[in-house]
Amino acid sequence: MPELPEVETIACSLRNPVALPFKELGALNERPGIVGRTIASAMVLWERSIAQPVPADFCRDIIHQEITQVLRRGKYLVLRLTHDWLFIHLRMSGDIRVEPLASENQVHDRVILGFADGTRLVFNDPRKFGRLWLVKDPLDVWCTLGPEPFDEELTAECFYGMLQRRSRSIKPLLLDQSFIAGLGNIYTDEALFLAGIHPLRKSNTLGPGQAAGLLSAIRQVLREGIMRNGASIDWVYRGGDFQNYFNVYQRTGSQCPRCGGLIERSVVGQRGTHYCPVCQPLDPVN
Repeated sequence: MPELPEVETIACSLRNPVALPFKELGALNERPGIVGRTIASAMVLWERSIAQPVPADFCRDIIHQEITQVLRRGKYLVLRLTHDWLFIHLRMSGDIRVEPLASENQVHDRVILGFADGTRLVFNDPRKFGRLWLVKDPLDVWCTLGPEPFDEELTAECFYGMLQRRSRSIKPLLLDQSFIAGLGNIYTDEALFLAGIHPLRKSNTLGPGQAAGLLSAIRQVLREGIMRNGASIDWVYRGGDFQNYFNVYQRTGSQCPRCGGLIERSVVGQRGTHYCPVCQPLDPVN
């Protein structure tokens, strides 16, 4: 599933593709900027892709609206329109294409928005888990999300307080989008490694310094992920190279880059989890 850096990379390409690092990668050049384009037509090929409103109302209401901004909130791609807000959650296999209006549909295309300038935006989703929302108020969708990792108001002291108010294993807590928005399996494993924290460590056993170190580690791995246009680890998202810089994720049995021990894999909160048992001991006093 695309996480914060992958969604931010897509949002950046839809805002201003020239400003992207690694812009020579072909996958990114398939998403030219769409700000300022007016939606002239809408077609829903898989009705369940539309979470809100019903597909007929979605197609009716979105026509004639201009895309004024492209944003990201957590793992959501957000298009601000003339009157409404369009939220797109890519989930497991969703992707976005921008192409000439006359292009042939592909097998897994689910929603197509035609622009007045002769181009179109296509939401493609082989596994059919992705969803789109067209709403008047963005709070209708993002009201349940926790703070953004880069929010200036998310200070080390604030983050420590958030951790202390909960008694959950830290890995599932960081994956909880109502706690902090945008983190997924990849960047959580990498951040916990940098911070030297075991994935099963209870959140309220972390001290102020450890909380500050974890927040710094989260921001560090996300920044590097964005700089490298995210990670390309399967057939769905292709465009980044952060996978070449993983410390622990999907490196089971490989040597830890810090201590030389072996990276282990376990299941935490029903998610495959990678860590170094030496550098990340399950010991609340350290």
